[in-house]
Amino acid sequence: MIGKLKGIVDSFGEDFVILDVSGVGYVVHCSARTLQRMPKVGEPADLSIETHVREDMIRLYGFRSDAEREWFRLLQTVQGVGARVALGVLSVMEPEALAGAIATGDKGAISRAPGVGPRLAARLAAELKDKAPAFAPIDPALVALTDAVETGTTSGPVADAVSALVNLGYPQVQAATAIAAALKEAGPDAEAKVLIRLGLRELAR
Repeated sequence: MIGKLKGIVDSFGEDFVILDVSGVGYVVHCSARTLQRMPKVGEPADLSIETHVREDMIRLYGFRSDAEREWFRLLQTVQGVGARVALGVLSVMEPEALAGAIATGDKGAISRAPGVGPRLAARLAAELKDKAPAFAPIDPALVALTDAVETGTTSGPVADAVSALVNLGYPQVQAATAIAAALKEAGPDAEAKVLIRLGLRELAR
């Protein structure tokens, strides 16, 4: 199995790059985000590789980082997600952002990927939620607050602050994320108006 390739960029296709390694051109399929960040033709490059072997073909998938490759593998553990859909998800989200979206149940962000509808986005969030923190540093308080908002168990200033941001037009997950950051800064006894102000500042960044 090929785990890494290091060579010269020969040319690009719609969803692949040809990497010249000692005179052999390897066709490596990549996410749109990875292709955009590849060096120019004629310049050196190296990619982490995932090799898929079938009876009728061998296909190489390339990634700019091992983290991206690990997410490619992890996404495909969910029913209905193949290599094409996994690359689509990684085309619209960085590994860190994907980990955050799954950990907080942000199905709207996940469903922006081509081939991912609401049902599949919900399945990804549900099945990979417990695994996401292992792939990126995610604040447990954020996950807890998002869960509480989703289940309707928040109360007091926190609930009021999240509700205020939602009423201003922000998605619930985004509002909860902002208020979680505000809580870390202001402390658990902060009033709703303080949390709203800090939350809006967080959203403006």
